[in-house]
Amino acid sequence: MSGRDSDRDVGQLPLPDLQSLQLLVSVAETGSLGRAAARLLISQPSASARMRTLERRLGLQLLDRSTAGSRLTPAGAVVTDWARTVLEGATALVEGAAALRSRQDSRLRVAASLTIAEELMPGWLVTLRESAPDAHVGLTVTNSWGVVEALRRGGCDLGFIEGPRVPDDLHRSAVGRDRLAVVVAPGHPWTRRRSALTGRELADTPLLLREAGSGTRETLERALRAYDGVAVPVIELGSTAPLRSAAARGLAPAVLSELAVREDVASGRLVEVEVTPAVRLQRVLHAVWPKGHELPEPALHLLRVAKHQ
Repeated sequence: MSGRDSDRDVGQLPLPDLQSLQLLVSVAETGSLGRAAARLLISQPSASARMRTLERRLGLQLLDRSTAGSRLTPAGAVVTDWARTVLEGATALVEGAAALRSRQDSRLRVAASLTIAEELMPGWLVTLRESAPDAHVGLTVTNSWGVVEALRRGGCDLGFIEGPRVPDDLHRSAVGRDRLAVVVAPGHPWTRRRSALTGRELADTPLLLREAGSGTRETLERALRAYDGVAVPVIELGSTAPLRSAAARGLAPAVLSELAVREDVASGRLVEVEVTPAVRLQRVLHAVWPKGHELPEPALHLLRVAKHQ
């Protein structure tokens, strides 16, 4: 017989089940098929049938049976040693899988739009760590459109967006409110205004803006839709920090999240310009996740933190 034929024959042998191997080891340890059956909480007839099946599958007599009990044959002693090794490996597999499952169950993939990621997420994660210390969070920072796409392709479990529109295929839950602030350098002419900035003035002015697809940009575009939309931006970027710096240097006014500019305004580095209430710059911040998907436990923890902090 060739080595290849031998390999095929071995692969076609019916493998013994773990319960039968466990029974064999118990017989070796108790010296009796009846006591082994009692230990494993099965009937003696079932134990006898299971042992005969094991012997038939292996083609070996494993036990010498007598009225005094059951003793391992020489072949049975060898097979019992092998069985212990197999059972130890099976136990390691089950325990290892449980550990992996625990790690997987505690891993949370989050995608958040920039303002939420920079201004709110750090505090949320600190609180989450206190209430769920085993949770491991992987955070992707993108714009609101990117968060939606990540959810749709299964790239994250839970998303946070700033945009005014939530797609119909996503669940939503409000986690806070924000508003856009028009900010300028301290020497800008708008700082000397006696009246609030109108929507027409804002729409006609080239601004420093976030990129298309961001919640900030979408909120502004919707607010200025009645005034023919925003003018061509002076600069549009996917990050807030350089826009704040450019505004502070007097390049142009910027329209950014109040959360993102509050420290600059408090320090006097930027000045917020009042805008007429007719221009609706308020927005709701949402947690979002796909419809038909249950949130994993760590995601529910984070959602509760975000809604109550």
